[in-house]
Amino acid sequence: MVASNLRDISPDKKKEWESSSDFANYFCTYAYIYHQKQMLTDDLRMKSYHDAIFKNQNHFKDKVILDVGTGSGILSIWAAQSGARKVYAVEATNIAHQARKVISANGQDHIITVIQSKMEDVELPEKVDVIVSEWMGYFLLRESMFDSVIVARDRWLKADGSMFPSHASIFIAPMCNEDNSIKRFNEFTSAMDGWRNFVDNTKASWGVDMSVLGNDFRKEQEQYSLHTSSWKELKIEDLVGDEVEIASWDLKSCKLNDIKEVKASFSMPISIMSRFGGIAGWFDVEFKGCKENPAETEVTLTTSPFVQPTHWGQQVFPLYPPMQVISPLCVAQRTSAS
Repeated sequence: MVASNLRDISPDKKKEWESSSDFANYFCTYAYIYHQKQMLTDDLRMKSYHDAIFKNQNHFKDKVILDVGTGSGILSIWAAQSGARKVYAVEATNIAHQARKVISANGQDHIITVIQSKMEDVELPEKVDVIVSEWMGYFLLRESMFDSVIVARDRWLKADGSMFPSHASIFIAPMCNEDNSIKRFNEFTSAMDGWRNFVDNTKASWGVDMSVLGNDFRKEQEQYSLHTSSWKELKIEDLVGDEVEIASWDLKSCKLNDIKEVKASFSMPISIMSRFGGIAGWFDVEFKGCKENPAETEVTLTTSPFVQPTHWGQQVFPLYPPMQVISPLCVAQRTSAS
């Protein structure tokens, strides 16, 4: 049974998984080498994980490692190069085939076993000392796979085992970035102009009046263009106040419900006289080891606009119209996100 589960999942189960909406809508993008290349050329991401592993080799030497969402296999290779006794590299998509090639080409296939499966379906022959994973999505939790990491942790991590990364935090700050607000409003007005032309053409060409849907279409476009967050690569000068931490987690002990919905009450000082155009959000993850086995060298991977850009960028929550700030003020807000 164990030997069977260490190989890929059955063809029927694999086919069912690959035909699911979850796979089609998200995971399949990770099967492409170009997507892996985007992450592998993110220098800050790479350096943070490399430092976390190689500067804390006592966590890996002669240990059993589980890599959740191995992708190209690079974290598994680093774990093996740091002296791991065994590495289980789990990957749900077909990039698992390429991971095997990379692992073999780097002489680590005698240590690393690649398992193509959803983490939730995997059976391992032993508990693991460390779970390493690059699971973070935009703004940490958007499109992330941390629920799979929690499943792996609860089933397979030893009581004194470590999570790499071990902690995560979400930050926000007030921003100006008026160009972004103008762009989003122009998208909205363009969509509404297009709608009016659509109504006229449909009536003239096909004899059907669609104008009754105008208010509904307007609400859709307002939500999409003016009230929906978007990816942005911000500069320090786009911020008009200090950052505020709104959530943090110990990844060894947090529960699934803790990350399903983030609730926070916060106050956000705006110190620069400018136009307050929305809220910028980003995250940090930290590699601290655990209480039983703390890291020799702590490493932080931050996606803030204060450091070099990463492929995660920042998430922008627009305020339209922007608010003119003529004296220092403090914005107080209670928010909930899921």
